[in-house]
Amino acid sequence: MAQARLLGTLGAEPVVLGLGDNESAADAWRLDGIEVRLAEASGPPIFGYSRDLGQIIETAALDCLHLHGIWQYPTHAAGRWAEKTGRPLVISPHGMLDPWITSRNAWKKHLARIGWEVRAWHAASGFHALTEAEAHDIAHETGGARIATIPNPAPAQSSWSDKPPGPNLLYIGRIHEKKNIAGLIAGWRHARPQLPAGATLTIAGWGDEAGIAALEHAMAGKDDAGLEFVGATFGSQKAALFDLARFLILPSFSEGLPMAILESWAAGVPTIMSEHCHLPQGIEAGAAIKCGTDQGSIAKTIVEALHLADGDWRAMALTARGLAGSEFAADTIAAKWERFYSVLLG
Repeated sequence: MAQARLLGTLGAEPVVLGLGDNESAADAWRLDGIEVRLAEASGPPIFGYSRDLGQIIETAALDCLHLHGIWQYPTHAAGRWAEKTGRPLVISPHGMLDPWITSRNAWKKHLARIGWEVRAWHAASGFHALTEAEAHDIAHETGGARIATIPNPAPAQSSWSDKPPGPNLLYIGRIHEKKNIAGLIAGWRHARPQLPAGATLTIAGWGDEAGIAALEHAMAGKDDAGLEFVGATFGSQKAALFDLARFLILPSFSEGLPMAILESWAAGVPTIMSEHCHLPQGIEAGAAIKCGTDQGSIAKTIVEALHLADGDWRAMALTARGLAGSEFAADTIAAKWERFYSVLLG
């Protein structure tokens, strides 16, 4: 959605092509004013097959096709289009070539490589990486592909007060094992005796039934004063959570480029994050504190962060806002996309 809006600001005419599902009608408002063409999917959802998708792509009269995500049938359809038309195809794996991801159900991904992925990768004019770490993963998988490293843009900066919030941590994002939420909860419990009075950890997000069940299991059976799961939040509810947070925490095992961190920085909230969030510039600049993924490291970093002096916290918050308003600003990112698309289109 954001990519389609960005293309519009560059003077292009975006067309969104994809597979319809039960949520398509409810989500249509997100693409209001943008042409959308959806193909009917059939077969197992994990495969993402549609007999009509190839024809929908061919009849869209595209100058360039940008594929978001891999490992499903749309990669095959996109590759065939590129081979047939000779027009540029850009592939954004969005973290799906991260070793943590490729090691899961590795045999299925091996079959996908043989069946269609490698052929489509060779047909692509270029790849898009969100981070330098992802560019390395793409190069490892594809060999000599042209790769442009362009991060997602941060949202517009919100109003901000330099008065430090209370000792409140916030996790916001998908409820999934790769986010290491169980490790976060274990680290929080380990750290609690050393934390300031009234310290809280709020977990906000969405997930499938298995993810929510795993979260509930991790939270069950112990005294969880100060620990709360509030479900999915949007708009003003999400903004309110950032207003109350002293730090956002994300001790993930695997990420592409976590939008929660860019949203946090734009709101003036520093972050605690693992190296797998692939935003080293935040740590180098002083907008973030690095943590590990094990219980002990998470606990130690939480204690350090929540005992940080107010002046040091303000410096981190100002640095976070500075990154969101410069390196990750929408105008900066749009200019990078304009240069990359211009090269591909000649």
